Amino acid sequence: MRAHGRMGYDGAFTMSHFLCVLIFCVAYVGIAVGGLPRLTIDRTGIALLGAIAMVSAGVLPLPQAMASIDAPTLLLLFGLMLVSAQLRLSGFYTRSALALSGLAERPRVFLLLLMLVSGALSALLVNDIVCLAFTPVLAGAVQRARLNPLPYLIGLACASNIGSAATLIGNPQNMLIGQMAHLAFAPFLAWCAVPVLLSMAAAYGLLLVLYRGRLSVAADERPASGGERPPLAGAAAPQADGPRAPGTETPWQVWKGLLVTAALVALFFTPAPRETVALAAGGVLLCSRRMDARRLLGMIDWSLILLFCGLFVVIAGFETSGLPGRLMEALARREVSVANPYVLAGVGAVLSNLVSNVPAVMLLIRFLGEASAEAWYVLALSSTFAGNLLTIGSIANLIVIEQARGLGVTVTFREHARAGVPVTLASLAVVLGWLFVMRA
Repeated sequence: MRAHGRMGYDGAFTMSHFLCVLIFCVAYVGIAVGGLPRLTIDRTGIALLGAIAMVSAGVLPLPQAMASIDAPTLLLLFGLMLVSAQLRLSGFYTRSALALSGLAERPRVFLLLLMLVSGALSALLVNDIVCLAFTPVLAGAVQRARLNPLPYLIGLACASNIGSAATLIGNPQNMLIGQMAHLAFAPFLAWCAVPVLLSMAAAYGLLLVLYRGRLSVAADERPASGGERPPLAGAAAPQADGPRAPGTETPWQVWKGLLVTAALVALFFTPAPRETVALAAGGVLLCSRRMDARRLLGMIDWSLILLFCGLFVVIAGFETSGLPGRLMEALARREVSVANPYVLAGVGAVLSNLVSNVPAVMLLIRFLGEASAEAWYVLALSSTFAGNLLTIGSIANLIVIEQARGLGVTVTFREHARAGVPVTLASLAVVLGWLFVMRA
């Protein structure tokens, strides 16, 4: 495991240390609220501003700032994004969503399969991409079938978050944990699979209870004429994912993406470096006579990659103040260890809902030192499951909510929390219960 030192802290709290603490606090508060007063800037911009401030203020020399960016994690993320981009552009996600929408006449079965499929895909292909591709098709399908869109959209977000926790490639925070702790793919999957499946079952059951009798649109909400409900704008005729010229893709593009994905996952079970495997898979997909490489690269979430870069530098700068070390010493004197899996589950869940799970995990890994593999598993599960609590908890939630709003469906903060809070509490209870069983 990589060591995370205090980068030369000499014990004296200087003006430089004060500046780095101030920059860190402003950056993390800005990330938590999603912006800064009087500035049209998002979380990625705030993280980059924080990194720029750390270097410009002399808190962190440029060579150290560059060295703090973990290249293997970013390369793994980039390679997996290329694989997901191939599947999205080929229409795989849309075809999957449309196949599921054929079951809309059986709401309970439709919700169950929607959650299982989106959770399984999220475990292998990054949950944010799955939500991005599924939401437009799902919103249109439930409207045409006269179903209440809320349980299905919330179910999509919850299942994507839960399912993504099963593997080291399901979401950005798991990728970071796997790379930093050098976790093996198979043991992680074996440990996390049971709590993920139990949490998925709990989420499905809770949604059925919360929306009992409301999975379909109430009669008084239907058009008075009794005719078909007009489909949502932009969702009447779902197209393959992403912009494309008609006829440029064939089923071979879907199969090519699936074959590369299968090979990718198989190689993750070997000792081969994950970032190298992911880059090789992305390179294979870039070699195409029909799919323009610029379109694949255009689907990369550069904003998320830049968010990682900015946060690496901001946290490295914060370490120079020595405060993380002092905090660990203070906790140790009180016999409290963040590396304790039970403590870590609570801290990870709370922090993930203050600043979102990626920044939370990036901060917490600095305190884990030589923690056991079990502690890292718990951090991955708790931070991901906690993403369902509130809308800010994960990027997947925000993607579903924003895309649904553009298609005429409003998922309010209160409505999401009404389902998200019990789903999260049930999921965290499953994690703690599974931890107890494994230790016993």
